[in-house]
Amino acid sequence: MIVAVGSDHAGFLLKEQLRAWLEANSYEVIDLGTFSEASVDYPHYGAEVGRAVADGEAEFGVAVCGSGQGICMAANKIPGVRGGVIRANDDAEMTRRHNNANVACFGERFTEPDVAIAALDIFLTTPFDGGRHEHRVEMLAELDEGEPV
Repeated sequence: MIVAVGSDHAGFLLKEQLRAWLEANSYEVIDLGTFSEASVDYPHYGAEVGRAVADGEAEFGVAVCGSGQGICMAANKIPGVRGGVIRANDDAEMTRRHNNANVACFGERFTEPDVAIAALDIFLTTPFDGGRHEHRVEMLAELDEGEPV
């Protein structure tokens, strides 16, 4: 499985820990940066992760900033991305089961590395429930295309 990862400076250390965990667990990783703690703008990195997923280069994405919120907003601007902020295992499970999320967003300032790693494992291994949730995910895709829901 291919996973794209990216972060701004405020999420760099957690991104590196998540990347290392992914590689240690035989995931193929596309690291889209940033590559240091030097100040950068989160929208660029969130969009890059989103594009990698939406374009099919990666099956899932991981985006990290200080809170997880801004980079998640940036990733979600890319049509086809369904990103959610993950702060606990339940977030990871439910965004996959009910929303078929394809980008996990983390906040380095709010989520400890061990919690983020456990949640990422759940995110990557939890299937989409489909069924009654399928129609809602289809509605999200319609919004990507500017269609009313």
